[in-house]
Amino acid sequence: MQRYFADRKEKDIFTLSQEDSYHVTIVMRMHKEDQVEVVFQNKLYWTKIVSLHPAVKVKIIKEEEVHSCSPMVTIVQSLVKEQKMDYILQKTTELGVEKIIPFFAERSVVKLEWKEEKKRERWQKIVKEASEQSKRHSIPKIEKGISLNELCNISEYDVKFLCTVNEKKQNLKKVLSNLSERARILFVIGPEGGFTEQEEKSLVEHDFIPISLGNTILRTETASTFIMSVVRFLDMR
Repeated sequence: MQRYFADRKEKDIFTLSQEDSYHVTIVMRMHKEDQVEVVFQNKLYWTKIVSLHPAVKVKIIKEEEVHSCSPMVTIVQSLVKEQKMDYILQKTTELGVEKIIPFFAERSVVKLEWKEEKKRERWQKIVKEASEQSKRHSIPKIEKGISLNELCNISEYDVKFLCTVNEKKQNLKKVLSNLSERARILFVIGPEGGFTEQEEKSLVEHDFIPISLGNTILRTETASTFIMSVVRFLDMR
């Protein structure tokens, strides 16, 4: 059954967005009485289509409360080229990331400048579609890009990890095994050229824990997927 996210509800009726309405009527060629899943405020609803124009309206058949005991993971991703960023957004969303924060690393080859808001809109669309495809109950949030100074001063997490090739003893599996089920975890991943020595030094001085992702050096787009895969594996035990 197709899944959509709604942002408004009137009694037992949801009105889907223009984009989702187009998907229902033109792409999926659905009709009245066809059923779809709708997620609204972390609740899952089974619904049926009651109107197709001008926007699709669906009526609630039943609802289900969603409970999660998974860790709440934020990925701070150093800016990379568009194709790689799209891949990171899609795959980490499928694997359960809660939030993604673009980071203006010194060696990032991409500079957002005045395009940032437009880029974020595009990225938010990518994670929405990935959330619907993977049957998630929430859409990851794409935050505004941050500088090194802003990153150093982030404090609302239980633990903050710096993914680095310079760490050999502290590996990902070991550190994750000791965390509580609903821990708020932040991972910082470097750009294609890696972090500078000063960036790593600054982050460590601000309580970021250096960890290794294994004996081989991973591409930046592989690192985020690997992290989320390990988190999900440990959560499923």
